[in-house]
Amino acid sequence: MIRWFLARQARAFGKRYDYDTAYMHDVISTSSRAGMRMAAFPYATGFRGPPAAGEVMAGAMLASTLDGDCGPCAQLVVNMVTQAGGNPAQLQLCAEGRDAEAGYVGLGFRFAKAAISGDPVADELRDEIEAGFGREAVVAASFAAATGRWYPVFKRGLGHGMTCTRLQFGDVPVEVSKVS
Repeated sequence: MIRWFLARQARAFGKRYDYDTAYMHDVISTSSRAGMRMAAFPYATGFRGPPAAGEVMAGAMLASTLDGDCGPCAQLVVNMVTQAGGNPAQLQLCAEGRDAEAGYVGLGFRFAKAAISGDPVADELRDEIEAGFGREAVVAASFAAATGRWYPVFKRGLGHGMTCTRLQFGDVPVEVSKVS
């Protein structure tokens, strides 16, 4: 019964975001316990912080995911942010290496890149996020920076990893190579 429920949820997720959930079904069919932990991961790590900091979060999620993958997982982030009302043009600027032009999305993107790489500029960016949106936004952006890479790494470990692809930002296709 648990496997059936998890598989149903995975299918619904895939349909909602136009996303290949084959790796989810692989895990679920292998172990219902593993499937339950995989399904719980977003609840454990998906703290989004204050709604006003949504653009910062979007940028941090994209940077972290691109650090691990520039294919289907990154497209999923773009689709999720866009469906939630985010601006795909700002995400596109970040993916093209023009994050300085992307407002608060770019701020989150730069913060996540700096946090991931250990760049001391993360301190300045963290202060900027906190000054503009509060400490909860820093916590949320830190969650995003740390965990966006999890899915691409997990999928590659299972043999479901994909190579870099073209991402679709609204109606605009963009060739993206791994951002680090």
